[in-house]
Amino acid sequence: MNTLKFEELNLSKEVERAITDMGFEEATPIQSQAIPAILSGKDIIGQAQTGTGKTASFGIPIIETMDSHLKKVQALVLCPTRELAIQVSEEIGELLKYKKNVKIVPIYGGQSIDRQIRSIQSGVQIVIGTPGRVIDHINRGTLKLNDVKMVVLDEADEMLDMGFRDDIELILKQVPRERQTVMFSATMPKQILDLSKKYLTSPEHIRVVHKEMTVPNVNQYYIELKPSMKLEALTRLIDIHNPKLSLVFSNRKKSVDELVSHLQARGYSAEGLHGDMKQMMRDRVMAKFRSGKLEVLVATDVAARGIDVDDIDAVFNYDMPQDDEYYVHRIGRTARAGRAGQAFTFVVGKEFRTIKEIERYTKTKIVSMQIPSMKDVEEIRTNTLMTEIKEVIDNEKDLNKYSAIIERLVNEDYSSLEIAAGLLKMIIGNEKAEEIVIEDNYGKERFDRGDRGDRYGGRDKFSKGSKGDRFGGKDKKGSFRGSNEDMVRLFINVGKNQRVKPNDIVGAIAGETGIPGKSIGEISIFDKYSFVEVPKKLSDQVVKIMDKNTIKGKTIAMQVANERQY
Repeated sequence: MNTLKFEELNLSKEVERAITDMGFEEATPIQSQAIPAILSGKDIIGQAQTGTGKTASFGIPIIETMDSHLKKVQALVLCPTRELAIQVSEEIGELLKYKKNVKIVPIYGGQSIDRQIRSIQSGVQIVIGTPGRVIDHINRGTLKLNDVKMVVLDEADEMLDMGFRDDIELILKQVPRERQTVMFSATMPKQILDLSKKYLTSPEHIRVVHKEMTVPNVNQYYIELKPSMKLEALTRLIDIHNPKLSLVFSNRKKSVDELVSHLQARGYSAEGLHGDMKQMMRDRVMAKFRSGKLEVLVATDVAARGIDVDDIDAVFNYDMPQDDEYYVHRIGRTARAGRAGQAFTFVVGKEFRTIKEIERYTKTKIVSMQIPSMKDVEEIRTNTLMTEIKEVIDNEKDLNKYSAIIERLVNEDYSSLEIAAGLLKMIIGNEKAEEIVIEDNYGKERFDRGDRGDRYGGRDKFSKGSKGDRFGGKDKKGSFRGSNEDMVRLFINVGKNQRVKPNDIVGAIAGETGIPGKSIGEISIFDKYSFVEVPKKLSDQVVKIMDKNTIKGKTIAMQVANERQY
């Protein structure tokens, strides 16, 4: 798997800076081969799947060859669908971040053509479009291709499957013969080869050749979802499988940092690993992960190369791997030393095709699964609890002192079944869980999310009532709604595990902000996080002062709680 650092590709400082902002650490195999070849001016046929980084493979050379002083269309990218046209336009737009005089516009059906005409007339150098809408503009005389230096056919096989061959040929005849033509396709059917012979000049074929790799004995699953569902899916899978150590892969350094923040805010022991971190910090994170003090490690592929830990129970592909070999390397982090392992891959849209390609490459089956429901989580928790109870009964020799307590309750006319049920309620809890609505391709899925922090769902809840007991009152419905419309509920990322008590929260806020303790409202403390109500008019001040401050010596994160947090 030969890859290059982006700085080895001799790119402009503006493009290198944009790549750094995007959080990519190194070029993918297809990028490492395609970018130098395209920059050299050759016609290219690249065979690459969705998610391999092919957009940057042609997007970077397009940007680098643009004449920013010429306000005419110099590059045309044809895509089979409006969704892909928008996606390609957005990604190239990110790469153009510091190239201020180069403009890009997507043109596709379903959008106002007048708006597209105005954009083209304003002087754009790069057009990303679907064949039908491009021809529409050509026929109207609003899109002139006389100055085009490069044409890219993205997902060419799909365009041909959709019947766009005549449209593609019509468009190519409008472009100067002295041009560079680049074609990317997941497969190489006869139609593609015929088209390349007709319109490409001595093309270089680029295909990343994979070496044979042994796929570890890992239970492999994939979940089709929308990007907005990923975080919920990840936390639910961690909750239900309860892995001792989890390794989560994300493709960008920026995404690693964002995901770690979200996980920490939800009470998970998580930290990140990527190339921007100093070696001392990376060593510290790895030491915590190896010792088990860290539950979840979020990493990029490059940063994960040095990870050699035998006890990783689960690998999560939060982002689809950008190459088939990356997938094998990732899941190989689990199932070490004869242990069992699990791998979960999140699939968005057309990435489903990549999963099928990985299956062919690895010669293994990746099983489709749904996001676990709250009912699944509760069933696992219950089964786990029952197993632990049985182990105590079977293995504990001295239960006499506990039996004596039960006998006292039996003598008070409680049945042993009632006593057991009461004890289970104390352990499991009886809180009203939050309802979350997740939308997927098949509609809406509703499920409840209880307290992740306590293994069996229990929590401590304190409120300041009118009976004189400062923390004695309780919302009859047990809900998370604020007790007063003039109050705002704030989230704090510390809880019972940090030995935080209500008076610690009240004392810290009152001491740091000057707000009287009696003005602070309901406090709810969980294992790994807490909620506190403060007067709405003072909430911004409290967050500003307390965020990054300390409670019981622990640096905290504080923010206004949203529905997903409470």
